[in-house]
Amino acid sequence: MVAKVDADECVGCGTCVDECPQEAITMNDDDIAVISDECTECGLCVDACPTSAISL
Repeated sequence: MVAKVDADECVGCGTCVDECPQEAITMNDDDIAVISDECTECGLCVDACPTSAISL
């Protein structure tokens, strides 16, 4: 299981990409965060997201 991104809430700021120690988050062509299977559910991206677009 990996963290989930609410595309309607994601503003494409990239904060989660910078915060992820596993480098499991990228931004797609629409500037929406995409979380790969490398996610370890540490929760750092959830805490860092300014719009609460990511959940575990």
